[in-house]
Amino acid sequence: MMSDAVPETITLEMMRESLYAAVVCDALDGLGYTNQSPNVPLPPLTVETMLVGRCKTTLWGDMYHADPSPYELELLAVDGCQADDVLIAAAGGSERSGIWGELLSTAATNAGCVGAIVDGAVRDIRQMAEMGFPVFARSRNIYDSKDRQRVVDIDVTVEIDGVRFAPGDLVIADVDGVVVVPSEIQDQAIQAAWQKVHAENITRDAIRDGMKATDAYEKYGVL
Repeated sequence: MMSDAVPETITLEMMRESLYAAVVCDALDGLGYTNQSPNVPLPPLTVETMLVGRCKTTLWGDMYHADPSPYELELLAVDGCQADDVLIAAAGGSERSGIWGELLSTAATNAGCVGAIVDGAVRDIRQMAEMGFPVFARSRNIYDSKDRQRVVDIDVTVEIDGVRFAPGDLVIADVDGVVVVPSEIQDQAIQAAWQKVHAENITRDAIRDGMKATDAYEKYGVL
């Protein structure tokens, strides 16, 4: 069971060990931020792990002509990754190609990136799984992105299903979904989530010990 005290500083590693996407979403709800998780499916396609990091954003567009510089901006984005970044690929749910794969994952990992969230399709699923690189995406597609899709901007605020992801925002993803925490309320939201996890542990133990769910909710106020 966790201590009652909320640590003054909650690191990314502490978040990975103790938090999860749903409890962070609940904390954001409590702060009035009720649109921080896309409703579209973005399941983990490589490894089922907890992904926590900072948004490194890319905006994608569909292409219908020969592109003289098909990979220019995506390579700049990957090379610009820093430790604990999560690559956000906002492609509007397009399934024209697999815009993320093994080589980009390898390069991003070398730069410190810890995972990718793709509002579109990816490929090289087996290879990325063997790497242990977390990728959350709408679907898979065998086609290369050349002349089909390309990055049109990087390090800008993007949207996935109407949810905004800004560069540097905290993003958390697991098997339940993806949630983004705006930088300006990160400390408040994460402390609230930390407190809720502790309260849930107490409530869970009480129910396991025989307390009725209604009584536990009335006593602890957590569900």
